[in-house]
Amino acid sequence: MTDRCRIALPAEKDWTAAQAQAVAEVTAGRRGRIPGPMIAWLASPELARRAQTLGEFCRYETMLGPVLSELAILLTARHWTSHYEWIAHKRAALEAGLAAAVISDIAARRRPGLTTPAEWAVYNVSQSLLETRGVPEALYAEGVAALGERGMVELVGLLGYYAMVSMTLNTFGIGLPESVAPELL
Repeated sequence: MTDRCRIALPAEKDWTAAQAQAVAEVTAGRRGRIPGPMIAWLASPELARRAQTLGEFCRYETMLGPVLSELAILLTARHWTSHYEWIAHKRAALEAGLAAAVISDIAARRRPGLTTPAEWAVYNVSQSLLETRGVPEALYAEGVAALGERGMVELVGLLGYYAMVSMTLNTFGIGLPESVAPELL
């Protein structure tokens, strides 16, 4: 990770038509603003358009719902030590109802005190996939039992999308404002 931003959001007057279209699409959607990784993605406007559409689905429209989605996003941010992603989604996770103690445990890389089979399935599947790049048969069966096949597919998609977000933020040094201290070690 770099300590300085390597890429900047172009001034609006300098946007190409394709960049302006990508920004218009994201700001007209549920986010209502330009998310951090899009600062880099705008260097490739078509990637920005497609990624923001996928991101909107992964964040707001999967069958997982806010608590399970934010749990998976925090696990991904923690895995990649993506400070910007962590801060943004810690707030969203708390608003969704994820316990502060669970969030603290994830930040400290401790096994959290989750309460439902679906939360445990998201945690276990996510950790396995992020740490070992695979999901053993018994764990896959646990995930399908708790989330259904569609839920498993959407969980894997969400993890992949937020891995791309984290890699983008880390590679291009899109970090926290100076007034915000990183929470991940």
